[in-house]
Amino acid sequence: MNLLIGADPELFVKQGGEFISAHGMVEGTKEDPFKVRGGAVQVDGMALEFNIDPAASEAEFISNINMVMGELTSMVGDVEVVAEPTAHFGLDYIEAQPLEAKELGCTPDYNAYTGEENPAPDGDKPFRTAAGHIHIGWTEGADTSDKLHMLTCAKLVKALDITLGVPSLAWDGDQERRELYGKAGAFRPKPYGCEYRVLSNAWLRNEELMSFVYKRVVDTFNNLVETGELPTYGWVDESFVEDVINHSLDVTKSVGLMGDEVLYEI
Repeated sequence: MNLLIGADPELFVKQGGEFISAHGMVEGTKEDPFKVRGGAVQVDGMALEFNIDPAASEAEFISNINMVMGELTSMVGDVEVVAEPTAHFGLDYIEAQPLEAKELGCTPDYNAYTGEENPAPDGDKPFRTAAGHIHIGWTEGADTSDKLHMLTCAKLVKALDITLGVPSLAWDGDQERRELYGKAGAFRPKPYGCEYRVLSNAWLRNEELMSFVYKRVVDTFNNLVETGELPTYGWVDESFVEDVINHSLDVTKSVGLMGDEVLYEI
């Protein structure tokens, strides 16, 4: 099985310490991303977005991210590109943007715990949010409406909530983003596998976090293939995991980012 890991994070732009809209700053759209070394870039609403070529190793994953982020940063000149989950613009500033910059939501995503579509986000907020979605590829040509494929994706996503979603709160305490996106269990089925949509962009802040994310995804996938069971740390309960992620509850005392163990204190 040739496991490939990708990502399509979003980043905000600041000028003079204030958030500004990235609309029109780079070439590329959702429908037609602009190809660069290691991936592609585009504008997504008021944020910048990039995707990386799928990686078969941790080194390739980190290299592709750094390569594309470097390309993106060079394109926007002297403004600051930041990995911050929430950007407060104010309703007046947002309302003054072009229609395509204001719109929220595109293809719906799903809740792994209910199997239902997640509700469309509320665009009447004075802020916008940025995600750090992870793409896991293990197949080709899967029917995204197939019930078995959906169930496989949902099981993987619930496992990732345990091994990655909860630990991510140790470095990402933002509580506003999930008013719009990224609640526990958020995913999209893909013809090549699954898109895990719970994480913000905060893991882009350093290579240590990039490494942790990659290793958690690969280890979780492999464990699920080998055992067929969700991981357990002695406290796993689906409603508890949902509450922890959705409300950013402080249940992590320490996370060994460089080690093999993730330590919890409940």
